[in-house]
Amino acid sequence: MDMLYNSDTYSVMHLQVQDDALAPVRPDVPALARHGFEIVDKRTGKELFLEGSWAEQFQAHLRAWQENAPTQEEVEDTLAGYAELAQNPVVVH
Repeated sequence: MDMLYNSDTYSVMHLQVQDDALAPVRPDVPALARHGFEIVDKRTGKELFLEGSWAEQFQAHLRAWQENAPTQEEVEDTLAGYAELAQNPVVVH
């Protein structure tokens, strides 16, 4: 799990599939089937998990940001578009 972005408004985590060589210490905890991105909208307290084609689309944004160093406003505007889809409340474990 890697923190990619963190501001007062949003946080973005990249969650990756665990390598078989690094089997979970706790077999009762399910492993991810595919990699994805978790976007948390801190204003609303909701989160969204992107996987599959949504994750691929988001990863394209990340690559573009690496090439063109966006402003924080540009990043936040992009994240706001995804955050509109968020429906799951953030739950602290």
